[in-house]
Amino acid sequence: EIEVLINPFISAFMNGAKEQLEGQIASAKICLARLASPSLYYVLSGNDFTLDLNNPENPKLVCCGNNPAKQQIYGAVLSLYIERMLKLVNKKGQWKSSLVFDEFPTIYVNNIDNLIATARGNKVATTLGIQDFSQLRRDYGKEQADVIMNTSGNIIAGQVIGDTARQLSERIGKIMQERESVSINSNDTSISRSHQLDAAIPASRIANLSSGEFVGAVADDPDQKIKRKVFHSTILND
Repeated sequence: EIEVLINPFISAFMNGAKEQLEGQIASAKICLARLASPSLYYVLSGNDFTLDLNNPENPKLVCCGNNPAKQQIYGAVLSLYIERMLKLVNKKGQWKSSLVFDEFPTIYVNNIDNLIATARGNKVATTLGIQDFSQLRRDYGKEQADVIMNTSGNIIAGQVIGDTARQLSERIGKIMQERESVSINSNDTSISRSHQLDAAIPASRIANLSSGEFVGAVADDPDQKIKRKVFHSTILND
C-alpha cells in the first residue's frame, strides 16, 4: 500500500543517485522531526483507555486540545485519534453520544460529511464549531466545505459578515411578511398593505448581531413539529 509513497526513494537508490537519495531522506526527516516532542511521546505511548467512547459496558468522556503554537504538528496526531475514534463510535448497539469539534478547521477529519449523514442513525450527534465559513473552504476545499454545510440539519450562528452572512440568510430561507405603506396628501391619508416573500433573517441583520445574539434554523420531524424552526434569540445571563 505504501509502494507509491516510497517509490521515489527506491528509484534513487536503484539508480545509484546517492546525493539525490540523501536529499530526499533529509526532507522526510525534517517533517518527521516536527512530531518529536516529550508531550507527544507521553500521550502516544500510553494505553490508558480505548476510543470506543459510547461502549455501553465502559462509556467515557474524552477531551483533546490543540496548541495554537503547534497547530499543524498536533493537528496530525489529533486527526489520527479522531479517525480511529469515529470508526469505533459510529456503530449499531452503542449508547447515544455527542462529538463536539470546536475550532473545526484547525484539524482535518476525512469524510466528516459522511459521519454527519450516517451517524444520526446510530444516535451520534455531531457538532462543528467554526469562526467563519471561509475558514472551512480554505482548509477543506470549496466542494467538501459546501457538502458539510448542506448536510448539517441544524445551524446556529452569531455575527458573521460577507458571503457567510448571505449564505446563512439563504439557508434559513424566506417567509411571508406583511408590508405597510402610508401615503399622506392634503385631502386624505391612505394606507396600503401587502404580503411579500422575504428573507426571514436578512444578511444585514446577521452582520450586525450583538454579542450573545444568535440566529439559526433547526430540523424537526412530522411527529414532533418545532414551532420556532427559524429563530433570532438572545442569551440571557441571570
